[in-house]
Amino acid sequence: MQERLKQTAWQLPLLIIAAALIAIGVNHLRTDGIVLVGDWSVDARFADAAGVSLVVGLDEAERLFRQETALFLDARPHDQYAQGHIRGALNLPWQEVDRYFMELAGRLDGPKTIITYCDGESCDLSHELTLFLKEMGFADVRVLVNGWTVWRQDGLPTDMGE
Repeated sequence: MQERLKQTAWQLPLLIIAAALIAIGVNHLRTDGIVLVGDWSVDARFADAAGVSLVVGLDEAERLFRQETALFLDARPHDQYAQGHIRGALNLPWQEVDRYFMELAGRLDGPKTIITYCDGESCDLSHELTLFLKEMGFADVRVLVNGWTVWRQDGLPTDMGE
């Protein structure tokens, strides 16, 4: 009995290693294999379907704001927008985009760059809103990652209320 346990003790890890190598090999050969090593950078996470980064840096966003060549869209829920937002930003909450998009669509047309933002590096609302706007035909739409926080931390103009 003890001999059999010893044999199992060294065979089991070998079987697991062999199975893992076979799985990795099959995954590598498949055209639709799972990506084992991903790019988790901000630019890669906030990209369109073609992999093109949609990120605008704070310096660029501020420059466009000062030149009045950008329209800022706050993708956060209305109550968060009312507590504070980038000066002049419109509120288009991603969770209610179907409800509010038609109201704002006429104000989105024009030569301005549209910059969406929400709050927190892991907040995906602005990214989803950007992809939606691109699908709706708006060409120059960008994401200011962690927009509300970085904007305030840099002391840039904000508004409270509606």
